[in-house]
Amino acid sequence: MNHPENSSAGSRWKGYCAATLVVFIWSGWLVVSRSGAKSALTIYDLALIRYCVSSIIALPIVLYYRPWKSMPVNRIFWVSILLSPLYILLVFGGFLFAPAAHGGVFMNGVLPAITLLVGWVWLSELPFTKQIWGVVLIILGTGMATIDASSLSLTDSWIGDLLFLGGAIFFSIYMVAGRVWQITPVQILLCGSVINAVCFFPVWFLFLPTGFQIAERSDLLLQLFYQGLIPNLIGILLVTYSVRTIGSPATAAFMAAVPAGGTILSFLILDEAPGWVGWVSLIPLTIGILLVALSRRGRVRLAKQL
Repeated sequence: MNHPENSSAGSRWKGYCAATLVVFIWSGWLVVSRSGAKSALTIYDLALIRYCVSSIIALPIVLYYRPWKSMPVNRIFWVSILLSPLYILLVFGGFLFAPAAHGGVFMNGVLPAITLLVGWVWLSELPFTKQIWGVVLIILGTGMATIDASSLSLTDSWIGDLLFLGGAIFFSIYMVAGRVWQITPVQILLCGSVINAVCFFPVWFLFLPTGFQIAERSDLLLQLFYQGLIPNLIGILLVTYSVRTIGSPATAAFMAAVPAGGTILSFLILDEAPGWVGWVSLIPLTIGILLVALSRRGRVRLAKQL
């Protein structure tokens, strides 16, 4: 297995570029998802769009390369579960209760801590001291953003925060699994798009409420384009490449910058303005990101691979 530390310098820089693009993509996704959750569309409609639109594009590629031939059934199952509607409905459900900035804080902001924990439990990877301090600073920054007295005060926002945290756990495990199993982009298209679309569509059609009939055309077109194409195709592929080249802790650290991007965009687009504490929180957050991202992957005592 090729570990991130054995990658060429060029590949590592490409991994950093991929992770940076993910920050921009997911910062925008926070705003788009919050907007979708507040529209006439249900969160089940958003999930359907996410999986079915991307699967239309992914299916010909999957049929051509047949990635299932090189991927054990148990890995197909677990990767599909980690990227399944169970994960995405936790996230979309969070946007029903909490503002976009909270999605960045409680989903992306805690990713480095959870990812390092998963690496320690699964692979016995011991994080370096710098990584630990980086996680502390990231948690401090995200905590400051959360308690910002001038931010939007929603009575039920804690429910959304817990749902976001659940989504973060799913995605942290996926990122570690992606590195350990060396998951390829085509395998992600199979598991993340095609399989989940096939499984979710009949459930949505038979049992779940929908708002397609009453949704505004502008809302529908925005969600079809952004939810259907950007995060589930481009975003997931970039995350997979980044994990394979610079490692899951570093990728998670870059993605922890999403709270800053999401806060700025939500202020500009949704008028969800943070106070001065929210802006100051970006300082420890950024320093923490750099500490985790620029440290090499944790020391491995015993790699336990499935």
